[in-house]
Amino acid sequence: MEMKNYANIDEYLANFSGETREKLDIIRKTIQSVMPAEATEKISYGIPTFYLNGNIVHFAGYEHHIGFYPGSVPIKEFEKELSGYKTSKGTVQFPLDQPLPIDLIKNMTAICVERNQSKKK
Repeated sequence: MEMKNYANIDEYLANFSGETREKLDIIRKTIQSVMPAEATEKISYGIPTFYLNGNIVHFAGYEHHIGFYPGSVPIKEFEKELSGYKTSKGTVQFPLDQPLPIDLIKNMTAICVERNQSKKK
């Protein structure tokens, strides 16, 4: 998918259908469940982003996976739990043909929220 300038996350998600859209909706709701009330949603780097005192986490849809971008600290902290997924320094790929690891996503997001809440506004 080429990078477009989306006005918001809903516009981004409207480009997807089927299983990809379903999983994008699930990951969005999962992340929202951990976010403090003052956090906002936006598009950053062309993908859905949650923001509070800086970017907290990003996620994106691809042909064969959902990309989740919590940064390097959660990737390292949950290295054992992520061993079955393709990862890089700050990214994890959740294959579309597997269930999303909801609790793991919540736990990783919580670390990112804590990090950003400690930043000065």
